[in-house]
Amino acid sequence: MSDENNKKEEAEIKDKLVSDETESDIDFEVEPDLESGDLAGAQDKLKKLKEKLRTCQKEKQEYLDGWQKERADFINYKKDEAARAARAASYAREGFLSDLLPVLDSYDLAFANKEAWEKVDKDWRKGVEYIHQQLLKILSDYGVTEIEVQEGSVFDPNLHQPVESVFIDDKSKDHTIAKVLNKGYRTQNTVLRPARVNVFALSSK
Repeated sequence: MSDENNKKEEAEIKDKLVSDETESDIDFEVEPDLESGDLAGAQDKLKKLKEKLRTCQKEKQEYLDGWQKERADFINYKKDEAARAARAASYAREGFLSDLLPVLDSYDLAFANKEAWEKVDKDWRKGVEYIHQQLLKILSDYGVTEIEVQEGSVFDPNLHQPVESVFIDDKSKDHTIAKVLNKGYRTQNTVLRPARVNVFALSSK
């Protein structure tokens, strides 16, 4: 019985070894194929994912560049609109101030004849002078100043408007102011109206 049992156990062990070897061979032969297939599939998926990622990154950059360009264009548009609005307001203000200057000329003309002006009723004269002071204050509040010009000063085409030439033989007076006809006015950046003047000019004789 003992020999039979031993033989039986040996036979079972041999069968098990054969079975294990067969299974091992099968695993060895099949698993590499499966692993090879899985690896190839994974690599293919990874490649596709990388391509998709590159596409997404490219599109993202294009969208970002487009957004930044649109934003820059919008900012520039707002700046341009603000500049245009400022220029329009400046032109309107300058037009308004220029329209007041002839009124100021009328006051200057009235006050120039002191003898006639002093004969005017005192109360009425005070009222007119008060309105004149109000007008000067309005112009001052807007930054309007008188262009300083005196007879004998050098003619400046940027500040003076020549009305008539006064011919002389004295070369030292050539291109100097002979007479101021009307005052000129300006703001800090703009000449509202140049001073109207007569200018000395050297005689050609």
